[in-house]
Amino acid sequence: MNTPIRRLSVVVMAMFAALLIASTMIQFVQAKEYNDKPGNRRTLLASYAKERGSILVEGNAVATSTPTDNDFKWLRTYPKGTQYAAATGYFSFTYGTSGVERGYNDMLSGSSDKLFYRQLPDILTGKQPQGASVELTLRAKVQDAARKALGNQRGAVVALDPKTGAILAMVTSPTYDPNQLASHNLNAVQANWKRLLAAPGQPLVNRTISGNLYPPGSTFKLVTAAAALSSGKYQPDSELEGPAALKLPGVTKPLPNITGQSCGPDDKVSMKDALKISCNTAFASLGMDLGQDTVREQAVKFGFGQELTIPMTVSPSRFPSDLGQAQLAQSAIGQYDVRVTPLQVAMISAAIANGGKVMRPYLVQNVKDKSLDVISSTDPSQLSTPISGDVANQLKDMMKTVVDSGTGRLAQIPNVEVAGKTGTAETAPGVNADVWFTGFAPVNDPKIAVAVVVENGGTAGQEASGGSVAAPIARQVMEAVVGQ
Repeated sequence: MNTPIRRLSVVVMAMFAALLIASTMIQFVQAKEYNDKPGNRRTLLASYAKERGSILVEGNAVATSTPTDNDFKWLRTYPKGTQYAAATGYFSFTYGTSGVERGYNDMLSGSSDKLFYRQLPDILTGKQPQGASVELTLRAKVQDAARKALGNQRGAVVALDPKTGAILAMVTSPTYDPNQLASHNLNAVQANWKRLLAAPGQPLVNRTISGNLYPPGSTFKLVTAAAALSSGKYQPDSELEGPAALKLPGVTKPLPNITGQSCGPDDKVSMKDALKISCNTAFASLGMDLGQDTVREQAVKFGFGQELTIPMTVSPSRFPSDLGQAQLAQSAIGQYDVRVTPLQVAMISAAIANGGKVMRPYLVQNVKDKSLDVISSTDPSQLSTPISGDVANQLKDMMKTVVDSGTGRLAQIPNVEVAGKTGTAETAPGVNADVWFTGFAPVNDPKIAVAVVVENGGTAGQEASGGSVAAPIARQVMEAVVGQ
């Protein structure tokens, strides 16, 4: 064999070897990854050929599949329209999936290996296997109350069972109708998608767990108070500096209280009263005394910086690093660069309600086959213990005072003890503040913890506060669980 032919043979063998390796990688190593990609049309088209499982809330389908006489064979429909869009997400031939539709796609589509033996009889008899159904933890009454209470105001509401971490309500506004993206009229779907992308308020964003995140405002004072009580240096009746305005190191403009007044006689106030009236200067001073590492470590213990899936990915909340004293003072009251999801804020209240234990939040209770036999179920699990039981009880008592006689009075429920904290977060000069409320009820046997945020003051505009706008929304959500 002459040299040119020998070299050509080597090149050809190398090409065959490369082709063999690539084929092996695609067929046996990367196949599942490619199949699971949300935009994989081949997988989507295959899934349209069989009945996709339903998504259920208290036994009722909020996403289901109905037969059609076109090439797709099955149409995904959402009987409640916008009501559960934040949880279900969408199932679209053109734009893939989101929400639980994505997180549990292998079960809903019937492609999971866990379903093989259950689908074997259908396979042997020539029937098209059916996907499994997914039961959510949401409660219809709580979801409905949250949707109605928030109305058309831009913001979010999320409610948890503090003892288990089960998500009872998940509402984001504005939102969208997933039916508009599941249609088989692909031109209409494309037009709807463009409209939603261009719409003000980003309706495709689930504000409870993602998006640009929010400054938490004074709801973060719960974290600062927890850090102070856990340090052993402070008690609820410890005296703090509470002047009308606090001079900050290196800053010409002092930090004021919203009222413009001192928080107590001789510019002194107890930590309990400071939380009740939401005294900025007291908690800013407290944060500087504790130091940024102490406050940050407390935030991390509550879940800041942690990646979660519920099954949707939750954006980690964050407490900034490398702070000067003035920045630390702002951060200790939930301003500067502190950013949170409403779910994170609800987890803080839930931990206080649950004796200091944060339960891992989850949205799917169980998965059922077509005979409604349970295939898998989510068991509650503890995520962390950010505070001791004693500190939790002290904070619980302080939060009860906020609702009994402080800034959260509009969260009161007749014959039910409620604990809470208001927040009013500045976002930009000349822009109305975002307003917050977080809390739980009943105080001595908590069944629900909630977080509410209303952007730009909602319909109240510049007159809004957490106590006047967000607290009544939270009350209606809590009443759906604990009301008489």
